[in-house]
Amino acid sequence: MRMRMSLPELATLLLPFANGTLGLPAAGRALFLRAAPAPELAPLAGRLACVQGFRPGFAALESAGFAVAPEAAGEGYDLALVLLSKHKAAAFGDLADALRRLGPGGVLVAAGRSDAGAQTVLKGLRAACGGAAELSKHHCRVAWLARPATLPPEVEAWRAAAAPRRIAATGAVAAPGVFGWDKIDAGSALLAETLDTRIQGRVADFGAGWGYLSREILGRCPGVTALDLVEAEHAALEAARLNLPPRDGLDLGFLWRDAAAEPLGPYDWVVSNPPFHAGKGGDPEIGRAFIRAARRALRPRGRLLMVANRHLPYEATLTQAFRAVRTVAETPGFKVIEAEL
Repeated sequence: MRMRMSLPELATLLLPFANGTLGLPAAGRALFLRAAPAPELAPLAGRLACVQGFRPGFAALESAGFAVAPEAAGEGYDLALVLLSKHKAAAFGDLADALRRLGPGGVLVAAGRSDAGAQTVLKGLRAACGGAAELSKHHCRVAWLARPATLPPEVEAWRAAAAPRRIAATGAVAAPGVFGWDKIDAGSALLAETLDTRIQGRVADFGAGWGYLSREILGRCPGVTALDLVEAEHAALEAARLNLPPRDGLDLGFLWRDAAAEPLGPYDWVVSNPPFHAGKGGDPEIGRAFIRAARRALRPRGRLLMVANRHLPYEATLTQAFRAVRTVAETPGFKVIEAEL
């Protein structure tokens, strides 16, 4: 089991164990939400249930030899570890899930980045449950406590606030923490306006999220015979399943995949609003990887239709990968580009 610990929030999560304040349980089971691989967890091998819904993170855990699933299961755990989401409602939802799954006397340990709201979330945990100890290091905070014998009412409120629900503004089901969960992203809306009847045959939506663009493809492009929603966030894909019910004569696929890294296709068209954020910062290489992935997944003469923030420098990558490239729409903030093999 070879790995290295690079996330500062992961190092902070394990700080109470590293300094001897807490000890890993010698027996019993442990749960790790939003898990990441760390060699310090090797003593829990065979007893640690890792949960990671982000496909690249899932693959990293599998590669490191951890048992991992996209959703939590089971109860009666002796230890629950939580790496906090930067989304407040999702972070509280994870704390609620961990507390509900702990057995009597089980210990909850949660950590996150101070600049991503961890202090507020951990303050809420202390206020609801009391008795939490806390440390800070690496610009992160960690808190731990024993599960209360009776869970406070805040725990159910946190669970409910993090649950998927139908959003009036979009008419779709989504959950906090999913990209654009409560609104239609402006870039995706611009891309949707460029969809037309030329898009037909076998189509993929790379980075499909909760399914907005796929919904628009099916509404605007009657010649589509097969549509794969490709999404790395398991929670987003599960929402998309609810938002796009089966249709007669349509091969509809929901693929939990890392579009940039896993083989896909072949397709006649790929439509995409690729992500460009990694943590707090922007990373144009993610979009470039999506472009190269679309090139691999397309049939000869296949086409990519994508939207991006205007400042992102994708043109060189597109020109290298495709025979013809043109801008089909622009606003002050976004550009829609079509590329043909």
